[in-house]
Amino acid sequence: MNQLMTSNQPLTMNSGELAELLCIERKEANRKIRDMFQPEIEGGIISPTFRPNGQVDFYMLPEIESTMFVGKWHTPFLRKLSEYWVSRKDKQPRIPANFAEALQLAADQAKALELAAPKVAFVDNLVNRDNLLTATQIGQKHKLSAIKLNRILAELNVYNGNVKRSKVFKQWFIDKGYGEMKKTELGYDQPLFTNAGEIWINEQLHSEGIV
Repeated sequence: MNQLMTSNQPLTMNSGELAELLCIERKEANRKIRDMFQPEIEGGIISPTFRPNGQVDFYMLPEIESTMFVGKWHTPFLRKLSEYWVSRKDKQPRIPANFAEALQLAADQAKALELAAPKVAFVDNLVNRDNLLTATQIGQKHKLSAIKLNRILAELNVYNGNVKRSKVFKQWFIDKGYGEMKKTELGYDQPLFTNAGEIWINEQLHSEGIV
């Protein structure tokens, strides 16, 4: 009988491929992966490959972890990442050779879905564009007033300084998926922050030693 079934090893992508997809340096990708997934690295879910000098060359990320990574750091690239995984799966069909293998494959997929559910829920919530926040809401979490937070954000080049009457995001901030401009009931433009934007602000506040 011809062997029809390919390897059941889970698909992974390395941090070099991820860095290329996100248009960032591999060194930066490795650093962020290490900071975000230390428990998963220690637990063997994400495995490193090493250079001869002992330094990490790549990290190998399963699909869920790669999606979490892009959802946190580079939200606008989620579609591009999804296309990458679809392409990978199309190239590696998993066809059971017999009934026993089919049962095992179904059991493995069910288990994988069960284990992935909490992580998928995290990503879904992270990129939910309906859950928008005001500067007041974000500031309260850090014991900062909206005025104080907006002053900090202005120094971080978040707002367009040419607009004096209201706060308007710069285009780079919107392109990153960190914020959106919405109309109020009175027709005024209001800057609102996404979940990814809140994470970015939190990182800036900590890196600057403000909180």
